[in-house]
Amino acid sequence: MMLKVFDNKEEISATAAQLFIDIAQKAVSERGRFTVALTGGTSPDALYTLLSSPAFKDKVDWAHTFIFWGDERWVPLTDDKSNAKMAHRTLLSNVPIPESQIFYMWADGKSPEEFAQEYEQQVRQVLGDALSFDLVLLGMGGEGHTASLFPYEPVLKEKDKLVYAYFLASQDMFRVTLTAPLINKAQNIVVMLLGESKAAALHEVLEGEHNPELYPAQLLNPENGKLLWLVDQAAAKDLKGNYNS
Repeated sequence: MMLKVFDNKEEISATAAQLFIDIAQKAVSERGRFTVALTGGTSPDALYTLLSSPAFKDKVDWAHTFIFWGDERWVPLTDDKSNAKMAHRTLLSNVPIPESQIFYMWADGKSPEEFAQEYEQQVRQVLGDALSFDLVLLGMGGEGHTASLFPYEPVLKEKDKLVYAYFLASQDMFRVTLTAPLINKAQNIVVMLLGESKAAALHEVLEGEHNPELYPAQLLNPENGKLLWLVDQAAAKDLKGNYNS
C-alpha cells in the first residue's frame, strides 16, 4: 500500500490522470486492451474532465478500452444520482470509445439481483480467467465504505459472487457493487479522497484496529496488484505515519 498527500483536488486529479494514461498504455501494449472500473461521487469529476480534455484524451487508446463501474445506485442512467450519468457527461461522451465497450451498471426491466448476475457474466467475458481489472478507481465515504461495501452489510462477507446487489436500508435504495474479492484481483487500485470529513475514517482504515465490518475499506488488499491512496491534506490530517517519505 502507498499513500500520497496533495495540497488540493487539482493536484490529485492531475496525478490520477497520468496514472490512468500510464496504466492504459501499458495494458494495451502488453495485452491489447485496457479494462477499468470507474467510480462515482464528487472526487473523480475533475479527473474525468481532465482525461477528456484535448491535452489528455489522445493519450488513451479508447478503441481498446473497456469501461465498467465499481458500484452504482439502482437508478436510471438519466438520474442525477447515477454514477454513470456523471461519468458520461464529463468523460465518455467526449472520447471516441465504442458504446459496446461501456458496461453500464443498470438496466430497465430487470431486478437488481438479476442484473447483478448478468453483469458478473459480462465481467467474466471481458476479463477472462484472470478476472483482473487493469485499474479500479474508488472513493471512500466518511464512515469508511468503499464501492457499495457498507458497514455491517452481508456483502462484506461475500466470497463467491463477483457482483452483488442488495437493498441498503439506510439510503432506502438498491445498490449494485463489485465485491471485495473481485476488486482485490485488480492490477491497480487507486482510491481518491478529499476533505476533512474523511479524515477520521481514513485514520481508522489505515492505522486503526482491523475491523472491516465497521470500516469496509480495510478489505482493500490486492492479491498481486498495487493499492494507492491519493488524498488531500484535509483528509490526511489525522494520520500519524509519514507516508510520503
